[in-house]
Amino acid sequence: MDTENEIIVIGSDHAGFAMKEFIKTQLAAMNIPFEDLGTFDTAPSDYPLDIARVARRVSSGTNRRGIVLCGSGIGASITANRFKRVRAALCITPEMARLSRSHNNANILVLAGRLTPFNIAGEILKLWLETPFEGGRHARRAEMIDKIQEQE
Repeated sequence: MDTENEIIVIGSDHAGFAMKEFIKTQLAAMNIPFEDLGTFDTAPSDYPLDIARVARRVSSGTNRRGIVLCGSGIGASITANRFKRVRAALCITPEMARLSRSHNNANILVLAGRLTPFNIAGEILKLWLETPFEGGRHARRAEMIDKIQEQE
């Protein structure tokens, strides 16, 4: 990962802040470059604005992948998936992370900062980063998702 496009952008609201800080340590330990787009503390913030910063960068192609967090992961998922070319997947198990990449070509990982134990989040992150997209029949379906967004 040596181009800017390969830098993972990460963002959260206040409820996902502690988990975001943990994820940053994991990325650093794996020598994976990242850029933190905020929030930068636990002061109350509005997750749609926090998550949109990451989703906008992935949608535009500025960055290939991102990670977003909020308390449950639900609001972050809904927000991120409003952007074209974003396939954000809320993963609460390592298997969901693997499938989100291999079958859905997810380009944004969504984590539940208040519901997922840190050790499980670390496993989810590792699998999500390491799992390649299988392509084949899954590529056709991922393209269908992008076309649905373009029709809106």
